[in-house]
Amino acid sequence: MGKENKALKFDNEIRLVEMRAVGEEDGKMVLEGYAITYDQPATHEYGNYKFTEVIKRGALDTTDMKDVPMRYNHNDSWLILARTRNNSLQLIKDDVGLKIRAELIDTQSNKDVYKSVKEKLIDKMSFAFRVADKGDTWQYGDLETIRTVTNIQKLYDVSVVDTPFYDTTSVVARSFELLESNLKQLESFDLDKRKLQLKYQYKSK
Repeated sequence: MGKENKALKFDNEIRLVEMRAVGEEDGKMVLEGYAITYDQPATHEYGNYKFTEVIKRGALDTTDMKDVPMRYNHNDSWLILARTRNNSLQLIKDDVGLKIRAELIDTQSNKDVYKSVKEKLIDKMSFAFRVADKGDTWQYGDLETIRTVTNIQKLYDVSVVDTPFYDTTSVVARSFELLESNLKQLESFDLDKRKLQLKYQYKSK
């Protein structure tokens, strides 16, 4: 494996996760699933190249999850489905990772979403997050780059999403966009470092 470095901070990232409708309890509409699972490498392939990301146990120890809404397609104009602030959305950290349990209130839009999940028309959820400064490391190889996330700074939202719109391809594209951005910044750092070395050598003469 190639060189390793501490990555810089990037814009908010989104990842897909599985979710499901559980049995209606006392007439309540409940959705649950794991937003994050620890130590489970997720690999995306682009031609012969691989990008693997793994979230390590402890990455959520200091994560800001004070007021997290559950949305539909990350859409601000859609009514919020549930929210941690009123306890309709629970974010539960356990040995597996971060479990999400949402109790939807009795609105028509929530009924539509719940029925779609129950009938498996919708079976994906995504979460928006930001990695802390120095909260991940990257290892670069000729055929694969491995990103290890050790500290998530903030969880912005979780969202029920339509698979055709937020499909796997878009997640892969975002992953490689992140990789390319990181590599460009590394090249910039290497160039600046070389300039400083040359400047020092010149002054030393």
